[in-house]
Amino acid sequence: MKRRKLNMRKDYEFRYLLGQILKDLPEGVQGSMKGTIYAKASNIGIKEARDFILKKKEEGVIDEPTAKKLIDLLYKYSVYR
Repeated sequence: MKRRKLNMRKDYEFRYLLGQILKDLPEGVQGSMKGTIYAKASNIGIKEARDFILKKKEEGVIDEPTAKKLIDLLYKYSVYR
């Protein structure tokens, strides 16, 4: 069964934009968020990465506009594979 995952052809572009969105966060938080979102999106699926982002928003780690930008980015760079 195909799942929606990160488009690996646009891997570097996605990582750069992910870093740009998260650049205002503290360094430690930024690194773990980047790593977890990337790992979930590329290995498990976009839905799991989205759920992680929403959980972090509820915990107050990121705000609503940042969460929306991240989720939009995920769907923009995803394909079924």
